[in-house]
Amino acid sequence: MSSPVPRTRRTLRAGLALLTGLVLLTGCGLSKADSNGTDDTGGASGSDGSGKKLALNAPLPTSVPKGTTLTIGDPTTQKALELSGQIDKLPFKVKWANISGGPQTTEAFRAGALDVGSVADIPPIHATWTGLHVRIVAAKFRVDPVHHPIYQLGIAPGVKVRSLADLRGKKIAYSPGQAQGALVLRVLHKAGLTKSDVTLVELPSTGDVYPNALAGKQVDVAPIGGVAIKRYLSKYAKDGGTTIPHGLRDDPGHLYTQVSTLEDPAKAAAIRAYVQYWARAQIWMDKHPQEWIAGYYVKDQGLSEEDGRWLVKTSGHPDIPADWKSAIARQQQTIDLLARETDKPKLKAADLFDQRFAPVAADAIKNEAP
Repeated sequence: MSSPVPRTRRTLRAGLALLTGLVLLTGCGLSKADSNGTDDTGGASGSDGSGKKLALNAPLPTSVPKGTTLTIGDPTTQKALELSGQIDKLPFKVKWANISGGPQTTEAFRAGALDVGSVADIPPIHATWTGLHVRIVAAKFRVDPVHHPIYQLGIAPGVKVRSLADLRGKKIAYSPGQAQGALVLRVLHKAGLTKSDVTLVELPSTGDVYPNALAGKQVDVAPIGGVAIKRYLSKYAKDGGTTIPHGLRDDPGHLYTQVSTLEDPAKAAAIRAYVQYWARAQIWMDKHPQEWIAGYYVKDQGLSEEDGRWLVKTSGHPDIPADWKSAIARQQQTIDLLARETDKPKLKAADLFDQRFAPVAADAIKNEAP
């Protein structure tokens, strides 16, 4: 998925409304009628008319047929493309869906309401376990990830947790199928603990659920990320609320899609183009922090400038590798842990990555990366 910011705080109710047919369209002024005024349902709009499927080992087409449409759930990149002036240069029609996070993205795929989603590392794994055939088409990490984590462990007021060893016997918020849930399992493994040593409380990691659960003593510990860390401390530190680092890397961010979408030559070409613009957008955000703070965190998200500066500082710098070997190896370790701890079948991590896309993003920023 991407790093947690307030835009990801969509209510489940809003997400379900979207999945029942009201895909929220923003940016570019595009609605069901495209920018040329023609009605476009988006169902087979990416087809090149040949009716032939693109083999998954065939070279990616580089020319996007006229009229190709993608529905994309990647709100952060959408705003970066708007602020950088690149959004109108996309070589395909786009419908921006106000959707992010693993559960909503997976359900949108099932509903046929989405072509590309932006998530962390766990949703593609979980989607595969639930019967969806998906592939990762872009991968982003953080430079010095352990010192620039997405999450910290929030500790409820009055609970004494100073180190990972203190997690024994505690009630910990747990969200299966999401990055936060996998992080909890990895933290327990690092601490030499098992699930039987703690009480896992299943809660969705949406909106303010975790901070509220901490404040209400529903749980003792919960992974919280982004500006939620700062807000939790400012609101509850006076009552004894704290956070501690988990000491693990938690930085993967991916774009992923369904195999059936990649088998459409026109949509595969459009996705290839989008990955290029996505990569440039990540570098633009990194190189233009003031514009990003003012245009996104303050104006779009309604945060203070101070919160925006804090988020930029804690995020560090993006790392977009051209070689996914290390990423796949880490993903395999995560799969093995999840399979063992949740009684799921083992998967081959390499099968989740469409490695035709590995050089696409890196090549797009070859002369731009810091």
